[in-house]
Amino acid sequence: MKQFFEHKTPLGEHLIKLKILTAGELEESLSLQKKWGTRLGDIILAKGFCRAYDFYSALADHFNCPFVDLLKNNPEPSLFNTKDLAEYADLLVIPWKKEGGTTVLAVADPSQKAIDFALERFGENIDFVITSKFDIIWLLQNNADEFFSKSAVNELAERKPMHSARQVFTHPQLIGLALTCYLLVLLICLWPVETLIVVNLLISVFLLLNFGLRAVLTWVGGDRSIDVKVTQHMVDMLDENTLPTYTILVPMYKEAEVLPALTRALRQLDYPLSKLDIKLILEEDDTETIEAAKTLGLEGIFEIIRVPISQPKTKPKACNYALNFSRGELVTIYDAEDKPEPDQLKKVVAAFNMAPDNTVCIQSRLNYFNANENWLTRMFTLEYSLWFDFYLPALEALKIPIPLGGTSNHFKMKVLREVDAWDPYNVTEDADLGVRITQLKYRVGVVNSTTYEEANSQVGNWIRQRSRWIKGYMQTYLVHMRNPVHLYQSLGHIGFWGFQFFIGGTIISALVAPILLGLYVFWLITDTTVLNPIFPPLAQYLSLFNLLFGNGFFIYISMLGAFKRHYYSLIPYALTIPAYWVLLSIAGYKALWQLITNPFYWEKTVHGISSYQVDEKQEAEK
Repeated sequence: MKQFFEHKTPLGEHLIKLKILTAGELEESLSLQKKWGTRLGDIILAKGFCRAYDFYSALADHFNCPFVDLLKNNPEPSLFNTKDLAEYADLLVIPWKKEGGTTVLAVADPSQKAIDFALERFGENIDFVITSKFDIIWLLQNNADEFFSKSAVNELAERKPMHSARQVFTHPQLIGLALTCYLLVLLICLWPVETLIVVNLLISVFLLLNFGLRAVLTWVGGDRSIDVKVTQHMVDMLDENTLPTYTILVPMYKEAEVLPALTRALRQLDYPLSKLDIKLILEEDDTETIEAAKTLGLEGIFEIIRVPISQPKTKPKACNYALNFSRGELVTIYDAEDKPEPDQLKKVVAAFNMAPDNTVCIQSRLNYFNANENWLTRMFTLEYSLWFDFYLPALEALKIPIPLGGTSNHFKMKVLREVDAWDPYNVTEDADLGVRITQLKYRVGVVNSTTYEEANSQVGNWIRQRSRWIKGYMQTYLVHMRNPVHLYQSLGHIGFWGFQFFIGGTIISALVAPILLGLYVFWLITDTTVLNPIFPPLAQYLSLFNLLFGNGFFIYISMLGAFKRHYYSLIPYALTIPAYWVLLSIAGYKALWQLITNPFYWEKTVHGISSYQVDEKQEAEK
């Protein structure tokens, strides 16, 4: 059998001979190779010691193979097989052309796996040319973008339609809603006072139980023993030779201005660079950001993934598309403005090592680097401190589905693909995925590592973001309540009721709060007795208890969240939480309206507007 990719001298020496690499760079690369356990070429590209074009040209010369620029010499489309697209992307090899009876393949990674794949698909009459991995990724997108795009949009909806939000309301849900409304109107017509009393009591009891769940979560989350604590010693004990390849997905849209700070933050991650597989996921029509990324001259760990224009135009669809080109064993998502702690990836690896085998996701904590910018950022920080430092660890401990945050959740790639990844029709895709994987008996953990984001500092921008989140919660609730019996069986007693009050309670609280508050203010100002019939003593006491104790309770636990984070300057601002709830209710009603009129619309959150962010960008550009 013909031998492929023979060479006479080591690659490093060959690169020095061609003056592509200096002796010092080779020495550093060889030292890192011993430490990281990856191939020399991957290290050279990851460190940016030479241009990718020059490296792959030299690699072709090293193996005495022709070098082909695929952007100038396109492959024959007839040779592409959609069933093999995953292998093309993973092995970085594609069939290029037919020469007589020989199939010539272009390869960027001349490995035994690539040879074995070619022999299996095309028989022994094969030959190879060398090309750049970036050419292969770009050509795959150009030649198979329709296939990848349809898969990103339709895979979950076609394979598991009950888990897809593509259908907003099912027919049974619409019938149930219509019957409920009809029955409520009928009862009000027949027994108006009695019906309103019952409705009033049901809402009050629901809110009371909702407060009760959050009290339990705060109590459980405050127990230090439930935290997944990865110590510095555990991180130091990790052998970098054995660390897995890590894919980082960075979906962006019209955010060219934050690219310098973003790439700087990713370079500072304490992880072997040659084991990072970073995808800058950019929409096809976002030419400004695409050009900005190209002009940065990024190292080989960065790849630009251009997402074709299609509907729905959402972040989960873009991430699904990018998964086709991802080669990591673990995968995470960072937003454009994120600043993860440098050792986060290593902490996650350590957390997976100590977690049960059915743990498929580790959620890092989120907080804000511009907490003290204005009142809104302070309130946002208080909310997130409570959410990620108390609620999520407690949800995990009680086996209640965790609505994942939209960033810094770390997955086992194999399982993520098995569950069909994210729902492109759900605008809070990670919250939905957290519920879905819990139903499948997988676990989600929380690790003691924080990613710092930019808190919204403008009210309009905040409402756009929050209305999308609440709309996604509504979608998630509707999807997973299509079969309540199955949900109950898959989650158990605590998980099912926890879902009702944590997901459902968030929605209901946002919608009923302004109504109840309005009634209370009306009674307080006018001292009217017109409401007395629907507020008998029991209903009155419950409502006042919820109003006074509920507000006081949330003020108190928000103070706890700030105290745990050592954000002592934020503690007094917890007293203004009732004003923050007014904004939540505005966002809630906007979400409800959009759920009915435009369910898949992705409200774009504008990043890079913080004065803190401007300072970071200027520092990155120095």
